[in-house]
Amino acid sequence: MLRFGILSTAKIGRELVVPAIQDAENCVVTAIASRDLSRARDMADRFSVPHAFGSYEEMLASDLIDAVYIPLPTSQHVEWTIKAANAGKHVLCEKPIALKASEIGALIEARDRNRVLISEAYMVTYSPVWRKVRTLLAEGAIGTLRHVQGAFTYFNRDAGNMRNMPELGGGGLPDIGVYPTISTRFVTGKEPIRVQANTDRDPEFGTDMYSSVRADFGDFELSFYISTQLAARQVMVFHGDKGFIEVKSPFNADRYGAEELELTNQNHSQSQLFRFQDARQYRLEAEAFSRAAKGEKEEIVTLESSVNNQKLIDAIYRASDKDGWEPV
Repeated sequence: MLRFGILSTAKIGRELVVPAIQDAENCVVTAIASRDLSRARDMADRFSVPHAFGSYEEMLASDLIDAVYIPLPTSQHVEWTIKAANAGKHVLCEKPIALKASEIGALIEARDRNRVLISEAYMVTYSPVWRKVRTLLAEGAIGTLRHVQGAFTYFNRDAGNMRNMPELGGGGLPDIGVYPTISTRFVTGKEPIRVQANTDRDPEFGTDMYSSVRADFGDFELSFYISTQLAARQVMVFHGDKGFIEVKSPFNADRYGAEELELTNQNHSQSQLFRFQDARQYRLEAEAFSRAAKGEKEEIVTLESSVNNQKLIDAIYRASDKDGWEPV
């Protein structure tokens, strides 16, 4: 069993990732760390975790854990990923792992120097829903892919939420813009060449609250919009000359609808609905990461892929400040 330590008591860890690790077959949460020992103990008791630490450094120095999961604010991801790697721990870090592609080089260096695994936590790449989309595209189920369309929105104007704090790495693109990009890259195996974009910022918070994006992948285009201040919606559609695939609730199926996708042929005379009951993508992520950390052959999100995804996000920001295309 790969022994995880959780670096902070953040909500995504409490509600999604820690329960998934505890449910997994090949890993377990052994320790919780917080800058407040009482909070660490409370969370440890909640999940029957045996050890609690009152500082992140103390847990990283412990031989009770083999790996860490990092759900800290985005602005702290690079710092603590490097510290964990230098302590000899494998790292599963929440997305985005960095706020600029140029920052990821230091993570690659720390990974290689310490001979540990570092992976950005894109749970969608472990989901059977998205692996089915990839298979259908590879089989030519929709013919030649020409266009990908997506949307990911929610409404949040809480001034105390890190998503609305630029100093913590808040904003719509770092939080949710990364999902249409990583999922499109994952299922097609292609990288974008150039991008056009429009981005609006909240006048009070200063964070990007809306972006409309057009990315040129050469053989096809990806167009999507994201927002932190629109009614909640998620959808991804892959459109070819022989049909299209609609992923009904592509990223957070538990909150946005059923885990399913629909394949429709060219003239709508036939459609197939693929349902995935309780796919548990966070558990699958933890299990795949654990196998890879133990040296087993496993497909995970590499830091090299993270660089490419962040390059696209960086280009979207640049494109938003100009007219016309911006190279990725």
